[in-house]
Amino acid sequence: MRKTKAVVLIYDARCSLCCGCMKWIELHAVKRDAFEFVPCQSEERRRRFPEMSDETCLQAFQLVLSHNQILSGEKALPEILRRLKGFRWLSALPRLPISRVIFYAVYRWIANNRYIISHIIRPLAQE
Repeated sequence: MRKTKAVVLIYDARCSLCCGCMKWIELHAVKRDAFEFVPCQSEERRRRFPEMSDETCLQAFQLVLSHNQILSGEKALPEILRRLKGFRWLSALPRLPISRVIFYAVYRWIANNRYIISHIIRPLAQE
């Protein structure tokens, strides 16, 4: 039996909402090693994915599939959901035409306001 390679999820490590989402995804993953999490701001991300600019990975999370296809933001949601216990059935929703528009609008609003949402939900510790 062939072992599937983990997908790489690139996220904004300076955003407490994003960090919380990564922990939630890790907790609900079908397999313990289904995801590899790499901070957008890390040297590892720059070294492994030099074609991905800082601006790109700060606009939306990036999901790198095993064949190096990169899905961004709401386009990555079905692939993420497919890898979560109890949420696989939701992976079909973003593929429906009307749902696609809703997922895009909701994702963009959250992504554009993530620092405000983060501060309201869980402020980062004072530095």
